[in-house]
Amino acid sequence: MVRDEFEVGKAKIRLVKGDITEIETEAIVNAANSSLMGGGGVDGAIHRKGGPKILEECRKLRQTAYPSGLPTGQAVMTSGGNLKASKVIHTVGPVWRGGSRSEAELLADAYVNSLGLAVENGLRSIAFPSISTGAYGYPIKEACRVALKTVKGFLETKNHVAVVVFVLFSESDLAVYRRAASEIFKMDIHS
Repeated sequence: MVRDEFEVGKAKIRLVKGDITEIETEAIVNAANSSLMGGGGVDGAIHRKGGPKILEECRKLRQTAYPSGLPTGQAVMTSGGNLKASKVIHTVGPVWRGGSRSEAELLADAYVNSLGLAVENGLRSIAFPSISTGAYGYPIKEACRVALKTVKGFLETKNHVAVVVFVLFSESDLAVYRRAASEIFKMDIHS
């Protein structure tokens, strides 16, 4: 795996190329759909590797707190099932519709609400995929800027999370995050 690391206050942010289901953080974030019943991409991979316990807990959430589905930008937590991470934070990112329908704000909410759940539950490490950039069509150049700026802002005001890992599936996605991070954090990031 290729790693890039930089600091925000006392926290560390890492950019990693890899498989989020293999990351050893206390929580991983699932780029879920509102049904919480699994799907393709990251969502499907987490449900497959995590096993039936995650789906069972998601069904209970749908029956109780979210009968109409989890709203875009919100986040909920389940156990990690068979994953290395003990918790999965499920969040729904926005579908890209050109950028004029509050997509950036909803995407930022997905990151903030996921981090908030981690803090509420005393979790010190969390891994994110690139939310909404797969099937939901959010352009990765725009999405990664929202992600990095939002996480940076959160860590500057709340120092409860020690490690945030962005897990990118491809070398090209990692390169886009590296370029954005070098601007946002005003430093050279080397692999």
